[in-house]
Amino acid sequence: MQTDNKKPNLMLVDGMALLFRAYFATAVTGQFMINSKGIPTNAVNGFVKHFLTAVSKFKPSHVAVCWDMGSKTFRTEMFPDYKANRSDAPVELIPQFDLVKEVVASFDIPNIGIPGYEADDCIGTIAKSTGGEANVHILTGDQDILQLIDENIYVILLKKGFGNYLVHSKDTFYEEKGITPRQMIDLKALMGDPSDNYPGVKGIGEKTALKLLTQFQDVDGIVANLHQLTKTQKTKIEQDMEMLYLSRKLAEIKCDVPLTHNMDEALLKFDQEKVLSKFEEVEMRGLQRFLNFDEQFAG
Repeated sequence: MQTDNKKPNLMLVDGMALLFRAYFATAVTGQFMINSKGIPTNAVNGFVKHFLTAVSKFKPSHVAVCWDMGSKTFRTEMFPDYKANRSDAPVELIPQFDLVKEVVASFDIPNIGIPGYEADDCIGTIAKSTGGEANVHILTGDQDILQLIDENIYVILLKKGFGNYLVHSKDTFYEEKGITPRQMIDLKALMGDPSDNYPGVKGIGEKTALKLLTQFQDVDGIVANLHQLTKTQKTKIEQDMEMLYLSRKLAEIKCDVPLTHNMDEALLKFDQEKVLSKFEEVEMRGLQRFLNFDEQFAG
């Protein structure tokens, strides 16, 4: 993967994706790592490991962490059943939502989140607003973010364990999927997304959706050429036309969220003593070795 070495390297971290991954990796065996204050720290501990391992490998010059700010967003206003299939956060995870932000703040890294929007929308807005002035790497486990891939925007997908990644650029994405990143939005509009709980067009799966997108480019192109579809495909789309367009709106990451982002504030330069003091306060042990990487980041 070739990036322009003269540009700043901005890493945008999908905070919830890392936190939930870290939580469930240890919660399955009941390792909640409860400290003397009675607060579980397993998710925060794993978050820090994921975060510092990625920083060590990809060496960003700038970092920001984006967060969801509650379950009510503009998407739930459009479609009340959006993500309604998801259970409440585990009780052991709830106190770690604020705690992880405190730990991130100890690195002097911005925590970014806007009520009414998802972390993806904040990530998309910041990534697109750089206008190619920075190489942007998005660290996540969420495939939805692949739609943001562009000339200077890359997605780092977390794989199982620590330090295992699949890095996608425009070229590698096309090689794997056979469509462009933007067409991911139309793909989800057609086939829906069970994890986000919206149906798309009933009876149209990935194989058919990919075939139609290859032929007609996007949802509008498909609808304009319904006469070329098979009778079955045409009937399915006509019956679910409203849901098709609603699903497209739900699938698309907003890249014009009202937030202010200052690259200078995202410069990765932390005070190691301040970070270690926070680790000690939270009683997270064994993380110091993850700080032993390139000295350029530590003040």
